[in-house]
Amino acid sequence: MKPMKRALGALLALAAASSAFAQSSLQQLLSRVAEEAEVFRQNAPKALTQETLEQRALMAPSRFHMRAGAAAANPPPALRMQVRQLVSEYSVGVLKDSVSHDLVEFRQVISVDGRPVQSAESARHALSLGMQSPDDRLRKRMLEDFARHGLVDIATDYGIILLAFDKRGLAQMKLALGGETNIGADTARAILWQQTSDSGAELEFRGRTATRHPLRGTLWVREPDGLPLRVEAMAETTDRQHTFRDQGTVEYVLSTHGFLTPVSVRHQHIVDGKLMTENVYRYEPFKLFAADAEIKFTEVPEPPPVVKK
Repeated sequence: MKPMKRALGALLALAAASSAFAQSSLQQLLSRVAEEAEVFRQNAPKALTQETLEQRALMAPSRFHMRAGAAAANPPPALRMQVRQLVSEYSVGVLKDSVSHDLVEFRQVISVDGRPVQSAESARHALSLGMQSPDDRLRKRMLEDFARHGLVDIATDYGIILLAFDKRGLAQMKLALGGETNIGADTARAILWQQTSDSGAELEFRGRTATRHPLRGTLWVREPDGLPLRVEAMAETTDRQHTFRDQGTVEYVLSTHGFLTPVSVRHQHIVDGKLMTENVYRYEPFKLFAADAEIKFTEVPEPPPVVKK
């Protein structure tokens, strides 16, 4: 019995050591993630880019009529696929008089399906006005502007989801190490995460109300240094009739300016298990601008690539 007890004790000690190593490894990775989130917070408001959104959405037939009598027994008309493309000036800033100083996305449409809507200069001026707005109302109007161009189920703030992983955000999450995969030429480690509060959660505008839904998902970081490469996020809600799920994948790259920036966002809106809308956002390389009241764009010479060890 004594050899068996010694073997059992050795196994328990090995398991405890393995758990401690995993916890230490997780903390090291999260330290780098929080560092990159803070660098992003400091630099993103100084940058501007062009965002191209392509939306594919299932819509009711353009000439839909209520059916009655015998016609009501026939199968409902098939949904049609609508494809739209919007190009916008895109930046990140803080709402005026914000107590939390949280960053939010601002965008102004400059073309719809290849047709100009306004000049880039006018769009940048409108962006500056958005940053001077004291609350979410102007941001809601920006989303309503998207709806006016025929878009539905628009997602916002996915491009800056990296900010959810700063020290404050990490303190309000459940976290665990996951498996490995390859992202491009890099080996990436999964960190499973789940928000435990509404702070920093997904913002949803429905009608006149704005609500936040906690997110969960997977953060992929480069091994062995913990550089964030990809964030996968999901939120699910229900009402009396339907189940709604919004899920997004954000790809990040280390810019030549030395901070992470989003390259693409893929967002899907799913109702009762059926994909209804897919939004794919793509971003040009971010450029720095002179941060004056009108966001007058000024080219800054591209520095040599920053290599982080």
